[in-house]
Amino acid sequence: MDSRYLKSLIAVVECGSIADAARAEGLTAAAIGQRIQALERDLDFALLARGGHTAKPTDACLALLPRARHIVREVSLLAGDADPHGLTGTLRIGVISTALTGLLPAALQTLTRQVPGVKPIVVPGASRVLYQALQAQELDAAILVAPPFALPRSIRAVSLRREALVFLSNKQWRDDIATALRGRPYIRYDPQSWGGRHAARYLDDHRIVPNALCDLDALEAIAMLVADGVGVSLVPRWSGLERLAANCRVAALPGVPYQREILLLSNAQSERPKLVLALTQALRQSVEA
Repeated sequence: MDSRYLKSLIAVVECGSIADAARAEGLTAAAIGQRIQALERDLDFALLARGGHTAKPTDACLALLPRARHIVREVSLLAGDADPHGLTGTLRIGVISTALTGLLPAALQTLTRQVPGVKPIVVPGASRVLYQALQAQELDAAILVAPPFALPRSIRAVSLRREALVFLSNKQWRDDIATALRGRPYIRYDPQSWGGRHAARYLDDHRIVPNALCDLDALEAIAMLVADGVGVSLVPRWSGLERLAANCRVAALPGVPYQREILLLSNAQSERPKLVLALTQALRQSVEA
């Protein structure tokens, strides 16, 4: 049995269709279909229930998925096992969107230059989702917002940067912060997200009840909406905000700073400890630059 076929099966289950899995795998839909059929012949039972443009896993498929993922992961580790320095192989990195365009690009350049044997696989996502994926051993490391709870000993954390909360409005609007937050439409950084809770705490502490227009856990989208004059917002000053906020007024908040912390998390018992260390060093160089 070819482990690449198992990888394609996992892609179909995760993407929800053969066509989407083909795009993710860089193959044709016909090639993915042939791989699934070969697996079904080998196993002698159906793996997918096809209907319209979707493909759903059968109960038998769901039962074998954990072992299939384990096999694919073990195969991906073989090249690294042959390297006595432990600096060869894939490194699965989960990244929140602001770090994807801010911290990560320079760090990836440094990492791949210093460690040519590494193959980074970047997985974007929200902090909560990335944390769960890290715990499930689906990621080697994750760059995310510090969670609102104490981390278990099984997770190693490295602080990368702290990002102060700032007020964001269109450049044309000159009203003071409190007046704008009470009177202008408020584009709310989702208070259920790990980063959004700091903005919610600021409003509660200052007894400000804004006219919330919508909730978003997408800071780039918030900045663009504010630049277009849709409303105002409270956002962290992430690396890269200025590129999107050319038409925005970015104002520091008075008093004690409210801020989110960006962490690099990894499993204490990592399968790729030296690659994770190399990533950590590359990120620190990116932050200091």
